[in-house]
Amino acid sequence: MLNNIGPMGLLLIAVVVLVLFGRGKISSLMGEVGKGITSFKKGINEGQKSLDEDDDYKEAKDVTPETEKDKV
Repeated sequence: MLNNIGPMGLLLIAVVVLVLFGRGKISSLMGEVGKGITSFKKGINEGQKSLDEDDDYKEAKDVTPETEKDKV
């Protein structure tokens, strides 16, 4: 459905949104979206850093039960 929207359709949607919400409301909304994205990226980086520092995750462990190991 969205494949049929051309540049003029997107421009029309942008104008309607601007008229409905106003420039101030849209700019504050975009600021909040930017803060959310930054916070998300920071959380991802902190999680990755904590996994890199934890030695338990550096090496894969065999968690197969002993009864299953005997069958192989």
